[in-house]
Amino acid sequence: MRGTEPIKILHVVGGMNRGGTETWLMGMLRHSERTQFHFDFLVHTDQPCAYDEEIRTLGSRIIPCLHPEQPWRYAQSFRQILHTYGPYAVVHSHVHHYSGFVMRLARQAGVPVRIAHSHTTSPKQGQKLIRRLYFELMEQQIRANATVGLAVSRQAAEALFGSAWTIDSRWHVLYCGIDMAPFRKAVDPVSVRAQLHIPPDAFVIGHVGRFVEVKNHSFLLDIAAEIARREPLMHLLLIGDGNLRSQIEQRVAEVGLTNRVIFTGERSDIAQLLRGAVDTFLMPSLIEGLGLALIEAQAAGCPCVFSDVIPDEARLVSHLLHPLALSQPTSIWAEKICAIKNSQHKNSEINQATAYHMIEQSPFNLRVGIHELARLYSTTTRSA
Repeated sequence: MRGTEPIKILHVVGGMNRGGTETWLMGMLRHSERTQFHFDFLVHTDQPCAYDEEIRTLGSRIIPCLHPEQPWRYAQSFRQILHTYGPYAVVHSHVHHYSGFVMRLARQAGVPVRIAHSHTTSPKQGQKLIRRLYFELMEQQIRANATVGLAVSRQAAEALFGSAWTIDSRWHVLYCGIDMAPFRKAVDPVSVRAQLHIPPDAFVIGHVGRFVEVKNHSFLLDIAAEIARREPLMHLLLIGDGNLRSQIEQRVAEVGLTNRVIFTGERSDIAQLLRGAVDTFLMPSLIEGLGLALIEAQAAGCPCVFSDVIPDEARLVSHLLHPLALSQPTSIWAEKICAIKNSQHKNSEINQATAYHMIEQSPFNLRVGIHELARLYSTTTRSA
């Protein structure tokens, strides 16, 4: 850091909607010391996103850089952005394999600290040849041009940096955390359910996630339909939005759950919904880089039934966790959830307090991540 000016950091993201990565970045922006760091957000869209207004209110900028599918146009825009809004001490990219191109452009522009951040575990198996070649090229570009690589879990590190990532001192795991404050606030379950038009005596299964393929909503609905045949008071709460929402709404009708499913859309009060409305949390994801929603559900004290592909690092409160293989039929998933319902009622405040304390003391407390990332920015910019 030169003089008293804050370190300028450009985060590269698809768009600042309410996803796990974006919500974590917002937590960083809200709680970081703005006299020490200045964040701007380069986005791959010109459409308004959920967090844009708050970002601007907090003194940061949303800067569209369009046409990532057209490398020459994108490169020209990227260089112009750095010239207009920079100089930046750090370019911190969150766009997975495309970070290879971002890292190359940032290096060519003379940005001293270039961070590629892996938030997911995209499998290469079963991909077409052209897609595999793209992955290999971008991984080469990351190795050649990134000064630091971060990943939200060991699996996510291997997905972007390769199986030998542990022997390269540039690559690190930095756990994304959650803001613990909303999980401390008092919640009135009767009021929360009333606002959602959920009966007070309903058995509520909850899910938090974007409507995209990897969240596996179709399988989730099949599980819910199986449970509904056994539990007449079952309701399903789907928190989130995304490109596949209309398809999922149609699928709800096909499986006969129209009166049992509540679509909330994107919400800023996820902690309140989990604590006030949800009896069991269900997360049958096909892949997850970490699974922040699972960590939130544990902080809320919810029993969690989830696919065993979710990294071990996200499994913190053992008595709440019930992993299952995706190869198991929906009947097994339904039996597990019904067994949990029959063995215990809604978790008591004492159990939620215990779960809250365990996560508060873990690396997944947002405050821990803020400290670690601030230290990384400071040390790498000093030595660059």
